[in-house]
Amino acid sequence: MSSALPPYSDPRRLRPFTFSISVEGLLLLCCVFWVAVINRPFFQAALAGRALADANAWGFALALGVGLVCLHALLLAPFCNRYTVKSVLGLLIVATAIAGHFTNYLGVYLDPSMLRNTLRTDVHEASELFSWAMLPNLLVFAALPLLVLWRARPRRLPWLRSLVIRLGFMALMAALTVGMVLAIFQPLASAMRNHKEMRYLITPANYLWSLGSVAAVDLRGQAGPKRVLGEDAAAGPSHAAGGKPRLLVLVVGETARAANWGMNGYARQTTPQLATLPVINFSDVTACGTNTEVSLPCMFAPIGRRDHDEARIRGSQTLLHVLARAGVAVDWRDNQSGCKGVCDGLPATSVMALAPPGLCERGRCMDEGLLHGLDALLKNVRGTQLLVLHQLGSHGPAYFRRYPKEFARFAPVCQNDDLRLCSREEIVNAYDNSLLYTDHVLALLLKKLQANPAVDSAMVYLSDHGESLGENNLYLHGIPYAIAPDVQKKVPMVMWFSDGFSNQAGLDLACLRKRANLPAAHDHLFHTTLALLDVRTRLYEPAWDLTHGCGVGRPMKP
Repeated sequence: MSSALPPYSDPRRLRPFTFSISVEGLLLLCCVFWVAVINRPFFQAALAGRALADANAWGFALALGVGLVCLHALLLAPFCNRYTVKSVLGLLIVATAIAGHFTNYLGVYLDPSMLRNTLRTDVHEASELFSWAMLPNLLVFAALPLLVLWRARPRRLPWLRSLVIRLGFMALMAALTVGMVLAIFQPLASAMRNHKEMRYLITPANYLWSLGSVAAVDLRGQAGPKRVLGEDAAAGPSHAAGGKPRLLVLVVGETARAANWGMNGYARQTTPQLATLPVINFSDVTACGTNTEVSLPCMFAPIGRRDHDEARIRGSQTLLHVLARAGVAVDWRDNQSGCKGVCDGLPATSVMALAPPGLCERGRCMDEGLLHGLDALLKNVRGTQLLVLHQLGSHGPAYFRRYPKEFARFAPVCQNDDLRLCSREEIVNAYDNSLLYTDHVLALLLKKLQANPAVDSAMVYLSDHGESLGENNLYLHGIPYAIAPDVQKKVPMVMWFSDGFSNQAGLDLACLRKRANLPAAHDHLFHTTLALLDVRTRLYEPAWDLTHGCGVGRPMKP
């Protein structure tokens, strides 16, 4: 009986264009490719300030590269054997090519918040990011490596010999990783200490680590019910029966940056309709985060950015639950990818479900759909209500899809999902047109509120984060907060109050207008809303209430 090895593992009987290689060799081959080809942004950041003619810079880069190759090989080795290596590496080749596209061409840092934001993105939003322009990159960085992987034939060895080789390989990789780190420890430690976010440019380690971090946080969050907030929340005297019904409309903007907001002094008037209305514009507002997944839960939390604890925020109820506990009727309308847990257990609906005529196509709706049926709602307001409108706003990269054709005032515009294929002028034009449409939606909302004097109404508009439009070769948003440019962190905020609402609250609008020139933040939203709706709880902090000192009947702590 012949004991010959099968053709796929016997180097003497290989099919044409195939090659025999050890599992460890195949693993190293992939790791070398990833480090040498995909990690350009990391090496640029690590070598920033070093002259190319400096031999020490080349030595540092070489040691760094060898260390990264060995580290990746060490981390992947336990999951790769003759039966799994091609499946594991095939999946990572595709994922790493996609990750490399975003880090190399859009300046994205794949940290846990960015991964969470990506995972929570709906299909229509994601489709705009995966454009045909990615095809050349996928052909070079995924298709070609997959072809090589397909033709590779991992060698078959006796299990004991294979185990010894694997343990020796892991020991060697560990020793080389430590050796390379020690060889460049001082400059490496300095760089990583001063630029901690740099580690999220190391691909594929960045997205693998971030996916694990997101999964761990989510599992902890699913371990039990959310922590109850504001158990002592109670309605203040203004809720007494007999008064006029009161409605606060909170509009959560999307990707509107303060730098392009007309009322903030931008060279273009992107808010022409709001400029003619009696609104209060806050000109210096800082967001909690640089993406929706971080900012949305944070802005509805009592601790905000000043004492940011993501696990605590995600594991707790929100402002909306506190208000509902005090008897405020809360409703959430969404024109994006959900409330990110902020409205869990409370009434919520999507614009798509409202089916506003002529405003929805291709799985997306224009923001005017948020106002569908608002007139009927205003006629049925009872007591005190909060209506939250979550906009699609200026969400990129397809800014040109965020507004009807009649708002294409600035031209020419970028009409490509891949922003790199457009000039900066075209990108800015499309983005500014989307702000023009947001201005229109807000003005239309205010006109509807003004036309219903039977309800004391107010509006607060506040964007979740800003956007990069090509400055410093950065696009979109989601840069780690510590290094994010101001255009991603500074956002517009606008307030409007009917006479009845301001009188009922005892609010001095002249005082509030003066305060609008002072710095504000997402951190103020929780406590300001408690004050405006006269909900009293020990959670309330006067220092974070924008109306404090302007005559409003503030909710004192019980």
